[in-house]
Amino acid sequence: MKLRKVTAASATVFALALTATACGGDNSTGGDSGSDGGKTVTVGIKFDQPGLGQKTPQGYAGFDVDVATYVAKKLGYNEDQIEWKEAKSADRETMLQRGDVDFIAATYSITPERQEKVDFAGPYLLAHQDVLVRADDNKIKSPKDLNNAKLCSVTGSTSAQNVKDKLAPKAQLQPYPTYSACLPGLQNGAVDALTTDDSILAGYAAQSQFKGKFKLGGFKLTNENYGIGVKKGSDLKADINKALEAMVADGAWQKAVDKNLGPANYKNEPAPKIGDIKS
Repeated sequence: MKLRKVTAASATVFALALTATACGGDNSTGGDSGSDGGKTVTVGIKFDQPGLGQKTPQGYAGFDVDVATYVAKKLGYNEDQIEWKEAKSADRETMLQRGDVDFIAATYSITPERQEKVDFAGPYLLAHQDVLVRADDNKIKSPKDLNNAKLCSVTGSTSAQNVKDKLAPKAQLQPYPTYSACLPGLQNGAVDALTTDDSILAGYAAQSQFKGKFKLGGFKLTNENYGIGVKKGSDLKADINKALEAMVADGAWQKAVDKNLGPANYKNEPAPKIGDIKS
């Protein structure tokens, strides 16, 4: 095998390349080498929320996944250059602060408390706390109708308790470990309603085994402004905002909503303007 002669000029270029690599700043867009030698971007999503962020045998699916994929492409990354990481609710700020991910799209509501720790691009979806009931249930037409109803209460969630404290003090909270565990109970009558963000409820209801069995109340109990979280001070915020504006402008945003949440007859709000956070 013939060895290639290393000239002084090529050695200089090699040294400069090493120096540039070593001096990468904290605000670089991804940049880790993938298996093909290209750059990768690391994105946090939910792995267990159908319709929004779910890990399946076929890959990753959901509205948040579609939004994140679109944003990554605008940032210069192909789909095979995205490294997905599970972003559980309690871990999201820590993951961003440690640099475990470049950005997070995981039903991440923008709140003043979270804004003290991380920055947000968006919002990219305005969701609301709502209730899910059986499709043939005509008794629950307003929040007050939840009085004396059996309301699914998920461990660690405040949604059901908020309904009981503020809207329906006689609601009977029924504890379940997860939202997905509530659905069979709702179907067979063990509980009368399930409450959390309407986008999350729509995602669960859109699953093939439950299609047509449930409906959303449409109560709009709260405003939940979903944003894309980035590390405090990151240059990515401005770039992601531009990507989100482009996604709305070219129709990809609405297509993603319809594909992932439409099967549950989800009546989405218009795409919010960047920085327009509804209280």
